[in-house]
Amino acid sequence: MNTVGGKDDGAGTGSPGKAQPRQLIVTVYGLYARDTDGWMSVASLIRLLADLGVEAPTVRSSVSRLKRAGILEAASVSGAAGYRISPETERMLRDGDPRIFAARRATVDEGWVLVVFSVPESERARRHTLRTQLTRLGFGSVSAGVWIAPGHVHAEAEDMLARHGLRAYADLFRADYLSPAGPGGTDGELAAKVRTWWDTARLRRLYAEFLVAHRPATAPVGDGGRVTDREAFATYIRVLTDWRRLVYLDPGVARDLLPADWGGTEASELFDELHARLAGPARRHVERLRGEAERVRTDGL
Repeated sequence: MNTVGGKDDGAGTGSPGKAQPRQLIVTVYGLYARDTDGWMSVASLIRLLADLGVEAPTVRSSVSRLKRAGILEAASVSGAAGYRISPETERMLRDGDPRIFAARRATVDEGWVLVVFSVPESERARRHTLRTQLTRLGFGSVSAGVWIAPGHVHAEAEDMLARHGLRAYADLFRADYLSPAGPGGTDGELAAKVRTWWDTARLRRLYAEFLVAHRPATAPVGDGGRVTDREAFATYIRVLTDWRRLVYLDPGVARDLLPADWGGTEASELFDELHARLAGPARRHVERLRGEAERVRTDGL
């Protein structure tokens, strides 16, 4: 089960529970289209998004925007119009799985990775790409050309620089934090630095909003307290869409360096609970709906 992060799918910085249609479309493709070589028919997509309250004209316009962004590509299969995930998007889906479904939080003693870069003014597009990709990986800014992340992000950073042709502009270092008073420092000093490198106050607010938006889904709903497959699908897509945006904003620094009222751990537990509860019924709904759409198509031939 997969979703995307990184490219402009409209993920933006909105509050949980207020996902835009193209964000929901990317989540649907990330979860279900790779079962069919990255392809989904327009008819199936429109029916699925209707379960999320999105009307057909909005689906079509959102898909057009995703096509222009290089996330989807138009393709027909057996005479049916549809769209396929682009190769670059498929790679990002695959790379994003561990962050979304098995997010890792660092420990204080594992150290940091620093990216030190300098991009000429004449290559501003490369500078923009570098900063965008570092942000996507959860790096925080120490200064204009020095960015930092927990040490376990090192391999992802190396891969990103190579993939985007940016290795010549950046050097990577593993580092330990040394306090102004000498080696070691205190967690309090480092925690204060963390608050300057990342907007932890905003993240704390977004996690709180995630909990408010999605905690009600843990309560029994539907006929006789049972969740129908359609209800599970609608809830799961919205939960996962919100969650994938949060994990790409969260640097994954050690819990000891975060505010006392940090809601990220509780939000992660809530997502795990809802994923375990809803993913299976949601997939049944998608498979049943796609089967119905295929029967309608073949009956009309």
